[in-house]
Amino acid sequence: MNIILVSIPFSILLVGLAIVAFFWAVNSGQYDDLDSPAYSVLMEEENEEPSNDQKDDSA
Repeated sequence: MNIILVSIPFSILLVGLAIVAFFWAVNSGQYDDLDSPAYSVLMEEENEEPSNDQKDDSA
């Protein structure tokens, strides 16, 4: 019976911390742009060829 007196306040505290963490994440902009990271994987970066003086011919 004593475990209930400990676990209920601990559970309420844990839920409260989760709610505070969620609202902190929303207010700090963590969920502002959810689409751009998905598209950035599909974007191809153009790699420039190194000039002749930058190539390493020691292979």
